[in-house]
Amino acid sequence: MKTLTYKLAAIAALSVAFIGTASAATNWDASHPRRAEVNHRLANQDRRIHQEVREGEMSHAEAARLHRDDHQIRREERLMASQNGGHITRQEDRALNQQENRVSQKIGQ
Repeated sequence: MKTLTYKLAAIAALSVAFIGTASAATNWDASHPRRAEVNHRLANQDRRIHQEVREGEMSHAEAARLHRDDHQIRREERLMASQNGGHITRQEDRALNQQENRVSQKIGQ
């Protein structure tokens, strides 16, 4: 009976430890300044794309391509952050900004 109690206590302790690490791993710091900047730019580009379509300056097909490019940048940003404890490095920030710059240049051409 004592060994069963110890086993249950050990399982409970491991479960609590696992839940704590799982929630910490998924609770990324989306408000980190570099992440916030990247995500703000993506949101701004999204608004610009929609405005170009509304004004007839861009086709729906071109808008879909640009949205797809932005979505890929967002996925990459999230992957980078997941590998870095919820942050992105300065080098990653620069790389993402260069990608955003290429998409931004295509909007409004």
